[in-house]
Amino acid sequence: MDNKQTKFGFTAFAETWNGRLAMLGFAIGLATELMTGHGILSQIGLM
Repeated sequence: MDNKQTKFGFTAFAETWNGRLAMLGFAIGLATELMTGHGILSQIGLM
């Protein structure tokens, strides 16, 4: 068995999970803004 496919780098597997996690982070950030009434920058103390 010669399975030398990697799971690191710019592979379809990595890019799929990167996109999913980015969408999840965006949705969580938006929900947090809606619940608190403050933007993300003010929540982390930058504004």
